[in-house]
Amino acid sequence: MSIAATTAVPAASALRDTPMRRSWRKLAANRGALVGLVIVAFFTLAAILAPLLPLPDPNATSWSVIRKAPSAAHWLGTDEIGRDILSRLVWGTRASLSAGIVSVLIAVAIGVPIGLLSGYFGGWFDQVVSRLTEAFLAMPFLILAIALAAFLGPSLGNAMIAIGLSAMPVFVRLTRGQVLSVMTEDYVEGARSVGLRHPRILWRYIFPNVLPPIVVQATLTIATAIIAEASLSFLGLGQQPPAASWGSMLNTAKNFLGQAPWMALSPGAAIFTVVIAFNLLGDGLADALDPRES
Repeated sequence: MSIAATTAVPAASALRDTPMRRSWRKLAANRGALVGLVIVAFFTLAAILAPLLPLPDPNATSWSVIRKAPSAAHWLGTDEIGRDILSRLVWGTRASLSAGIVSVLIAVAIGVPIGLLSGYFGGWFDQVVSRLTEAFLAMPFLILAIALAAFLGPSLGNAMIAIGLSAMPVFVRLTRGQVLSVMTEDYVEGARSVGLRHPRILWRYIFPNVLPPIVVQATLTIATAIIAEASLSFLGLGQQPPAASWGSMLNTAKNFLGQAPWMALSPGAAIFTVVIAFNLLGDGLADALDPRES
């Protein structure tokens, strides 16, 4: 083989080694992140396939099997009015994951554009945004979400809006800080010097470089949003009965901890597992998307 041919092979491999592939390799090498990804995929698949799974009606009651312990007929037992806990747990996954994902999408859709504009243009707009963001961040996240949900009214949709608005300031501050950092780079100064318009600079040169931290923060915030949705449902401000929700299941189970502890163990374990999984996945993404990591 000639010298030209041997040098061409590494060059071709280098061209195919894209940043996305390098990030995936680093993510695949992180065992914790892979465990989190598998758990998240499992619960997501269960939520999507809930109508197709051979499970009893989650709202069907049976007075003959009230508070029955786990058995072959009811793998996770039954609740205070004879509903199958496994079925309600699977259907509650739809509410919890939907609330987590939709809430974060609301926070990102509002917070990221505001942070981009605030960091890029600065001036009085940046001052107003910064002061308002600091004011919102001074309030505890869950307290703010509860207040907004109580104002909007009890429903899953309103809970999503309340959680999304409560999480929005985090994305405003994160995006603004990343923009201020990227603005000092030479390629941004070069784009300005050749007369490119502001929207093109923001979309082509700044947004792609601030996206990785936003993705990581969004993944971690989904875990926080799931806890917030469960808390709101526990208080009666989220998913409304008889629809299944992990938080409302815990609210009912608290009255029967002595007689039927399995009513609380299943939804509690589900919340714990999903939240840990999203945190593991978020930590793995933070390492995989960090350009400083080789």
